Amino acid sequence: MRKIKLIWDFRGQAAAKTAEHHEIHLKEYIGIEKLELNITGFEILNEMYAIAFMVVEEKDMIIVRDALKPHRGEVYDS
Repeated sequence: MRKIKLIWDFRGQAAAKTAEHHEIHLKEYIGIEKLELNITGFEILNEMYAIAFMVVEEKDMIIVRDALKPHRGEVYDS
């Protein structure tokens, strides 16, 4: 089954800290909802732009998308 990477974009001076903190909430959500995958992270792309992400099974994508409202998504290649 395909995996989908859901992505939240953060911009501004606090982008890195915000993305890092957002990952904590994504991990909490995975635990509460008992999702099969436990792949999360954050990336600092430059001093004003960072992302947080989580990877979900395609079958779970719509439920997670509607609950957490990511900014975008893409197919995840592990």
